[in-house]
Amino acid sequence: MGILLVNALMMATPYALGAADDPGASTLDRTVEGIVQTFVVGKFYLMFSFLFGYSFTLQLASADRDGASAVPRLLRRSLGLLVLGVLHAVLLYIGDILMTYAVLGLILIAARNCSAETALRAARIVYGCVSALMLLMGLAFLLMSDAEAAELDAELAAGFVGLVDDYRGDAASVVQANIGQLPDALLAALLMSGFVLAAFLTGLHCGKRRLLTDTGNQKAQMRRIFVLGAAVGLPGSLFMALAISGPLGPRWAVLGQMVGTVTAPALTATYVCGMLLLMKTARGARIAALFAPAGRMALTNYLSQSLVMALVFTAYGLALYDRLSPAIVVLGALVLYATQLALSTRLMARHRYGPVEWLLRAVTLARLPHDRDRSAAATR
Repeated sequence: MGILLVNALMMATPYALGAADDPGASTLDRTVEGIVQTFVVGKFYLMFSFLFGYSFTLQLASADRDGASAVPRLLRRSLGLLVLGVLHAVLLYIGDILMTYAVLGLILIAARNCSAETALRAARIVYGCVSALMLLMGLAFLLMSDAEAAELDAELAAGFVGLVDDYRGDAASVVQANIGQLPDALLAALLMSGFVLAAFLTGLHCGKRRLLTDTGNQKAQMRRIFVLGAAVGLPGSLFMALAISGPLGPRWAVLGQMVGTVTAPALTATYVCGMLLLMKTARGARIAALFAPAGRMALTNYLSQSLVMALVFTAYGLALYDRLSPAIVVLGALVLYATQLALSTRLMARHRYGPVEWLLRAVTLARLPHDRDRSAAATR
């Protein structure tokens, strides 16, 4: 749901989430974007990345139980994700994350035999180095004058006219626009890959220690992480929102983005621990049961979200690109996710996998999944 809120705004307009200053944005528009920046942007892709690293240990355990070599399976899985990611980026949404997962997943394969402590140490080193680099970049932009920053912002916005025309044109122009943005998207993915890798390695550490197997014995530690993560993450996220959508000048936008990105893992940890603690309560268990079917088919939902939004915002369908306010977009995203919850519940009541999950599992195993595979996966 968090990823959907960000992707919906990004697919709706070139001005989304501070990409450039939108002169037509209302106070409500900036407030909505500020809320999403504070509580959502940068947090949920890290959560997904953490879970990807954690699930890597489950993939290893599954191969061991089947008496199969893990490396060929994992390489096929990465290839499957790469193909899905390329198709997703070219046809639907340039902000695809699957290609990044496919490539960085190779590092997890190489590090599969490392100890839990080594994985955590590597995560800290990667996070520290990338954070320092990003903060230096933000400080460098702060040296610009307000006039220079405004001029740079205006140059960026000037290029949006052609992008709007392409997304409102026809199917061919939509694909052309996506391909044209690939170099910038790959550069952005490269800049963010350090945080994805750090989350992968943190998930690998937790998976090797089986920390999510029984969280009941870790309540005190999770409460500490919840409080400390909020104390670090919320101020950083608020600063990002104020710098990008708030009253600070345009030269603060890049530094705000970098500070928000560097502190996002802290707020992600708060969300993770908060949800785990909530799930130990009776009400939390009911909430978890509501969301669980959608979680079991997260890849299908992720890709179908992009398909629906492409039909709404581009020339594939209604061509409403840059025509809807952020408030309407966010409301529509929530309605879409509620619909997916209902559909996921019905589908998972009859099947063990979502359609894309089934396809990826077939590629991973190099055979069609059997019923016993589905039953085992559901039990796990």
